[in-house]
Amino acid sequence: MGRMRQDWEPEDLIEVWTLLEDDMKKVRNKSGATRLGFALLLKFFEVEARFPESAKEMPAAAVEYVAQQVRVPAGAWADYDWQGDRIKRHRKEIREAYGFRANTEEDQERLAEWLAAELCPVELSRDRLAAAVVARCRNDHIEPPAPGRVGRLVGKAVKDFEAQFCRSRMERISHVTRSRLEDLVAGSQDETGDGADGQDAVSAGGRSHFAELKADPGAPGLESLLAEVNKLQRVRRLELPADLFADVSEKLVDAWRARASKEYPANLERMKPPRRLTLLAALCHVRQTEITDSLVDLFIQLVLKINTRAERKVDKELNAELKKIRGKEGMLLRVAEAALSEPSGAVRRVIYPVVGGEKTLKARGRSSGAGAPSTCWTF
Repeated sequence: MGRMRQDWEPEDLIEVWTLLEDDMKKVRNKSGATRLGFALLLKFFEVEARFPESAKEMPAAAVEYVAQQVRVPAGAWADYDWQGDRIKRHRKEIREAYGFRANTEEDQERLAEWLAAELCPVELSRDRLAAAVVARCRNDHIEPPAPGRVGRLVGKAVKDFEAQFCRSRMERISHVTRSRLEDLVAGSQDETGDGADGQDAVSAGGRSHFAELKADPGAPGLESLLAEVNKLQRVRRLELPADLFADVSEKLVDAWRARASKEYPANLERMKPPRRLTLLAALCHVRQTEITDSLVDLFIQLVLKINTRAERKVDKELNAELKKIRGKEGMLLRVAEAALSEPSGAVRRVIYPVVGGEKTLKARGRSSGAGAPSTCWTF
């Protein structure tokens, strides 16, 4: 529950803290600190639908403005009695003026039940749950509990919801699946899941299946691809029910998955079975989708990597061949021009000069697989 704001502009003061005719009627039979205190509580309740926790919560600007209206020095506010019967009578009168009533233990029990059943499955923020309590009280014309009491009420509602949530998840999980979930952390003694009695929970790589399940995939490659495939197979072997979390929000499941990922195996082992199994089930439920997505990404990256290597190999081979035959097109053009200009001439006299000599022509012929040219060539 938020505190009353302390900064008020003059326009806001006039709009919110001005005592109307009905307000002035309520303070006429009072005087001094009692008159000022009652007037301030009256306007505060009109704004907040609750009473201030202490004199310090009352905005100083409001004290000054209201004091001017009731013609009592602002300093009298410090003399207002917060503990006696008088303030109790004032609160009762103000509640009745606005059609409110004090909350009861039964009201608080109903609020906790309402939170646990309606809001906790979809809302994770305790501050927003507390705000919802105040809003519900205002809507029902009930004075809300004190902020500390609201906080405890929210805590109880969250605790009750989580206990019921864990029980209902465990009821949906078969005994075989429970056993397989337990095997993920069984016998672990530290954060890696290693332990003298934990061989079933430890992979060949020395890490617990629980630790491997939480780990992100490594660099793109066949090894990381196969590791992700093994993770996915392990999760699927759990045979979690498809509707395990169908009745709660995805945000809630993600929150429990985040909790599970931060726990050490040994901590999980110390928990009661319903909570431990719910945390493990939430982790595995979400990880199944995450691992599937990472497999797709890894596969795409691996294909791209293979294609890139293949392209580099082909480019390298083509470049090598091009180096071998570089200049052949120009040479053939010069040979053709020379042959056309002297069709009856000998190769040695007409062709050799334009290709750089007999030795060069022989080398070019060998590079392309042709035999040595004839020493005499007539057209």
